Amino acid sequence: MKYPFPSAKIEDAFDLGDTEARQGLLALRDLIFETATDLPEAGRIEEALRWGQPAYLTPETKSGSTIRLGVPKGARFGLFVHCQSRLIPEYLTTFPAWDRVEGTRAILFDHASEIESLRHGWLIKRALTYHLRPTAKG
Repeated sequence: MKYPFPSAKIEDAFDLGDTEARQGLLALRDLIFETATDLPEAGRIEEALRWGQPAYLTPETKSGSTIRLGVPKGARFGLFVHCQSRLIPEYLTTFPAWDRVEGTRAILFDHASEIESLRHGWLIKRALTYHLRPTAKG
């Protein structure tokens, strides 16, 4: 495995009966870690469980907004961000009509082949550096 799991509990969170969902979540997990390697300002990425779902945080720099991976009701798997952040609205402005979203909190997927490293990596990068960007005044 390219990125070893830090604990058996986190590894178990990826143990799904739906093989397609498992493959998709593992692909998103790899993309998070790969994106983070190009972001020294984000620091170390910590993988933990939040609400029983794999979550990715920047504990040392506190530069990021938490990213979670999970299985939503309306799709096989999803990439979740904080619903009160600007992340999904900014994503939709940059990549309109490319993905199915759930409000301001998630991008939804049904197949691992829907994951695109450029688009989804862009969102991951923005999430991992969310608190380093200037806030909009207005």
